[in-house]
Amino acid sequence: MKMFGWMKSGRQARRQEPSHRPTRQRARHIFLIISLALSFLLADVGHAYVPSPGGTNSSPSYTPLDYWPFNDTTNWTSGLGYAPVSFTNIASTWLGNGTSLFIDSTNPAWLQYNVFENDGTTNLTVDQGSVTFWFAPYWSSTNDAGGGLGPQEWGRLLEVGGYTPDSSYGWWSIYVDPAGANIYFSAQTNDNSGNAYTISMPIDFTTNYWHFITLTYSSTNVSLYLDGQLETNDTGGLNVWPGTDVLSNGFFVGSDSNGIYQAQGMIDDLYTYNVPLDAGTIGGYFIFDGFDYWMNPRNAAAMFKISSGQTQTTQYTPFNDVITGPGNLQLVGSASTCSNGTNAYNVWITNVVTATAGNGTMNLEFTIEGGSNGVPFDVFANSVLSFGTNGIPWAWEGQGYQCNTYMLTNLPNGTCFLILGTPQDTDGDGLTDAYELLVSKSSPTNYSTDGTGMADGWEVLYFGHTGIDPNGDPDKDGLSNYQEYQMYSEGYNPVKWDSDTNSVVGDGYQDYSGDGLANLLEASFGGNMLTNNSTWKVNTSGDGLPDEYKTMVGLSTNSVAPAPGLPAYSKNPIP
Repeated sequence: MKMFGWMKSGRQARRQEPSHRPTRQRARHIFLIISLALSFLLADVGHAYVPSPGGTNSSPSYTPLDYWPFNDTTNWTSGLGYAPVSFTNIASTWLGNGTSLFIDSTNPAWLQYNVFENDGTTNLTVDQGSVTFWFAPYWSSTNDAGGGLGPQEWGRLLEVGGYTPDSSYGWWSIYVDPAGANIYFSAQTNDNSGNAYTISMPIDFTTNYWHFITLTYSSTNVSLYLDGQLETNDTGGLNVWPGTDVLSNGFFVGSDSNGIYQAQGMIDDLYTYNVPLDAGTIGGYFIFDGFDYWMNPRNAAAMFKISSGQTQTTQYTPFNDVITGPGNLQLVGSASTCSNGTNAYNVWITNVVTATAGNGTMNLEFTIEGGSNGVPFDVFANSVLSFGTNGIPWAWEGQGYQCNTYMLTNLPNGTCFLILGTPQDTDGDGLTDAYELLVSKSSPTNYSTDGTGMADGWEVLYFGHTGIDPNGDPDKDGLSNYQEYQMYSEGYNPVKWDSDTNSVVGDGYQDYSGDGLANLLEASFGGNMLTNNSTWKVNTSGDGLPDEYKTMVGLSTNSVAPAPGLPAYSKNPIP
């Protein structure tokens, strides 16, 4: 296999110029790593958006009032060293940027900080300012493509005071709806009018996927940003907020003041400002800080779910690759120039070109050179350099051929690696060595890694993974998985009740061999589904019951006694 990848680091990007020159290496090894630094939003991204130093806690400035990186997971002090007022039933996680706050408890849970410290420091302004933070839920939205239930309650992300129907107290809150499909900002004062200010933006949350959320507010404008992009704004501005009596009770991160309406997720890198940040600054913060989230390998499984291509193979055949076809690879055309390899395994990727897509993802174009004409090579993708049986599986993107240029679209704009795999299949189980090592995590030298006798390739083709129960019958056709595997040459499908779609009965009740026995009974009568087994009909005593049946129920083959549970047999018809 051959591999290349791109890696980005926000902090390093400000000090290093990107490299655009593709690297080409040749070797007859299974693995070869080729690193390529891409140009996406690198060189000068940090310079324009780093807040200028200076300013005070009370005067307007892009200098944060305070910030909460949640690195102190014992005392939960802020970035400026201020301790919380109280906390209970909260936890930390290594996901996010190092460590993050995690709130999701069946008991009341909260983390409470002062709005005003005893030394006069202000941690949060509610009439004018900005709030930025990263949030990853422990749930998915109901509108998520993968399906989800949402938090099933009005989950609070940041809150001051509490909502009252008659606006008799005071409230200031950023929260999500029970479906997890919208983020809201609402505010009330204590004027007893029953009114509340509200603005919202739609969102599609996925479990453990981090999003950068920003609220800016003033008397002339209120805006909500998602991942550095403006989603909604109100030029009417904010004119209601809680009074000092409510502010004296502090603010709560990840829940309401009672700890009931919880975010059910992770919050990290919370920053507060006493002025509205501009759009350019917010976009820069997203890119600059986002590198820490994209580059954290622990976030990779959720942040960079690269979709796999679909195989064109529909039937298992030993020694033939079951993962075939173009998959997600889009053929651009033939390469203008191309070099041949010394053999089918001497192959590499070259002429790499990248471009940003409109949806914030990356498009990648590359050429396959070397190898042999007509030999398919697998392309795999992952967001981390993960290997071994416990590593994050790679995604199979498709098969390409030498001297052709291909494109992959919608790749993550963080870190992505590609590997080019050869067609070598050491154990002849229908999976290439590369696929077994990277995707299925099975043994490339063991035909049946799980020891069931069923080939790894057969299990992956029909179930997507190995470790299948040989005695299971997921399609309820009367045949076990192992029995279906025995019929692979006839195209029997273990997840399809009637494999050939030509019968009104399931696979188990058909008679493939034509010997009068249903497929599911062949083994019981000493035969197999593929062979016509006429011996099962032998009836030594002439009483109409086959010898095989008598043996199964404990009768002598020479006996004319009735079988248990059956009436006596007579050759004479009823008069």
